[in-house]
Amino acid sequence: MKEDNDKRIYIGTQGWNYEGWTGPFYPRGTAKKDMLGLYSKVFNTVEIDSTFYAIPAAAAVLGWAERTPADFKFSVKLPSEITHKNRLQGSEDYLKQFLDRIRLLGDKLGSILIQLPPDFSPAERRSFSSFLRVLPADFNFAVEFRDPAWLELDIQAELTASNVALTLTDSKWIDRERSFELVDNPTASFAYVRWLGPRELTDYSRVQIDRTVELEQWSNAFKKLAKQVPLIFGYFNNHFQGHSPASSNQFKQLIGQPVTSPQELVVQPSLF
Repeated sequence: MKEDNDKRIYIGTQGWNYEGWTGPFYPRGTAKKDMLGLYSKVFNTVEIDSTFYAIPAAAAVLGWAERTPADFKFSVKLPSEITHKNRLQGSEDYLKQFLDRIRLLGDKLGSILIQLPPDFSPAERRSFSSFLRVLPADFNFAVEFRDPAWLELDIQAELTASNVALTLTDSKWIDRERSFELVDNPTASFAYVRWLGPRELTDYSRVQIDRTVELEQWSNAFKKLAKQVPLIFGYFNNHFQGHSPASSNQFKQLIGQPVTSPQELVVQPSLF
């Protein structure tokens, strides 16, 4: 499942099937079943949120793989059954079921995100350390802490020993300035970055917050990060600016990656 040593930066969005994207991103009239295929013409990766709620059906996983190009990468959230309900304890069987299912993505699996709840504090470190020890080495795992107290500990050494990436975020929990401090010391052979934002935004059809200055800062951080690791995954939430496809393309342009305009997804009628 692990990526080869080619230096790659994968930038995409958190999810792909938002109604507000139809018109601004997807051509009007696009059916939900066709969205992923169109999305993959613009971006080469996506973070899947639905796996946070349940282990997906085998047919769904195979369908994701079938509708995307060979070089496409999926990152998936670990189910909340493990992270939030069980708080990483007694979850070995459920973890195995999940991983067996996600293996169906084959080489298209990028990383698995362990998103911990805000109230998961260092008081539960023993559970966290035990969980790290049961993670199989043939997957890329990234952990997102939402309690900044974790960053005050010697947790980075433990993550490095397990080759688990410490997720860098632009969020109300771990802000960009703190994440920038961590850029020079990655804990895994890859990096994982997430851009979040205020939940008050509910219109996902357009950019409503100008974060150009912040994105320029992140582009400089990526230059440093790319010197440390050969592989980076980065995912934008709609809440970051209001419309994550635009955020993703704006950032791709800033880091010098080719950008595919959503306008290219619209099939023009023939004149003949």
